[in-house]
Amino acid sequence: MTTLLAGFALLATACGNPLAGGAEGGATGDIIIGASDVGESLLLAQIYAGALRNAGAENVKVRPPVGSREVVVKALQDKSLSVVPDYSGNLLRYFDKETEATTSQDVYAQLKQKLPAGFEVLDQAPAEDKDLLVVRKDLADTGVRTFSDLGKRCADLVMGGPGQWSTRWKDKIKTLYGCEFKEIRTTDTGGPVTVAALKSGDVQVADLFSTSSTITANGFVPLTDDKNMFPAQNIVPLVAKGTLSPQETDALNRTSAALTTDKLTELNVQYSEKKRNALDIAEDFLRDNGLLART
Repeated sequence: MTTLLAGFALLATACGNPLAGGAEGGATGDIIIGASDVGESLLLAQIYAGALRNAGAENVKVRPPVGSREVVVKALQDKSLSVVPDYSGNLLRYFDKETEATTSQDVYAQLKQKLPAGFEVLDQAPAEDKDLLVVRKDLADTGVRTFSDLGKRCADLVMGGPGQWSTRWKDKIKTLYGCEFKEIRTTDTGGPVTVAALKSGDVQVADLFSTSSTITANGFVPLTDDKNMFPAQNIVPLVAKGTLSPQETDALNRTSAALTTDKLTELNVQYSEKKRNALDIAEDFLRDNGLLART
């Protein structure tokens, strides 16, 4: 996923695009969609905005970046935000740090139970963007194809990932797979520093995301998480209760139903590799999936 926002000011002022809208809001009755500074979040926010406008909603605005999850939750509580695209597993862990749920069905069911008053989640999409451990093909060809295979080799390998990896996953991967890496090196969160470190051999294992276009582009091999260490991370709209009408809710549910992991990956390719405008990508997705009237 790309973390560049350099061109986003153009998105908010795009002309001639049926999805274009302002980036600021606050008037009563506005639907304010939060987006982070990650390319995928921007794309999802624009897709949500287009779906809502097509359903008849007026004054739909996208506001990036919204900051940390703590900031997002507070903004939804006071309704300065109406809806944000989020990830089911991370969202559940925020509200229930002790959860052991890992599958899509269990994570979503527990998430609905654990949400505080004032929040709701709409239908989750089939699409997931979850953590993956990936290796180069030369290591995979030696028989490292699963996390269990990796566990036998960890002592000789350097792993690269985000700064919080050790606190989140170091103990878990040891418990489930007997894996203790030679070193856990902080690179970045699934971005170019991690990719470069894996390509160069500075690290032999890297944490990337399942919709990252860099995996296929570089011939990296995702390892199978055969004991489900990483929880499901389905795309799900997190909503401030009472801010959407039934028609608007239905529009987002139909949009989520059309969003698969393969489609989300291709959206990321369009944005991060082909450098297309997020508004145009969103319009094409909605139109191609029968969610936007043809003009």
